Amino acid sequence: MNAADIIIALSIRGHTVATAESLTGGLLCGILTSVPGASAVVRGGVVAYAVDIKANVLNVDAELLARHGAVDPVVAVHMAVGVRHLFGATYGVATTGSAGPDPDPGGTLTGPVPPGRGFVAVAGPDGDVVIGFDHPDRDREGVRQGAIEAALTALRRSLDGVHGTDDRRASG
Repeated sequence: MNAADIIIALSIRGHTVATAESLTGGLLCGILTSVPGASAVVRGGVVAYAVDIKANVLNVDAELLARHGAVDPVVAVHMAVGVRHLFGATYGVATTGSAGPDPDPGGTLTGPVPPGRGFVAVAGPDGDVVIGFDHPDRDREGVRQGAIEAALTALRRSLDGVHGTDDRRASG
């Protein structure tokens, strides 16, 4: 899935998108806005690298973050919902994970998150899409690129009306 196809699909439908990025640090919004015509559909983005920004700007419940850590599918959905509302967009897309080389200390209920593991989520008018991924053999940049690919796939699924969870963490 490429960004140009996403921009065209959003434009045809008269829909908009906003991004909430932790793992990808703004790269996803940058890729979307590199496409001609993106200004008609991209509302903006938030780089929410710190946990307190996820809570204070994106309205992710602080207790949820304390309980589950930042790298969690439910947190990813809350980030996507938060950015969707913040920017008044049709779709909100969020990325969260551990790019490495060290495990993410925030972790989840099961402890620190190993490098390469993360989640992307899309919140839209008809429901949510969540994709979990695990790229343990990739370097930091490779993990971030994998997250962008997963985010574009999740957004395309949401645009096509396919919702739910696709957890690829076990696939390596």
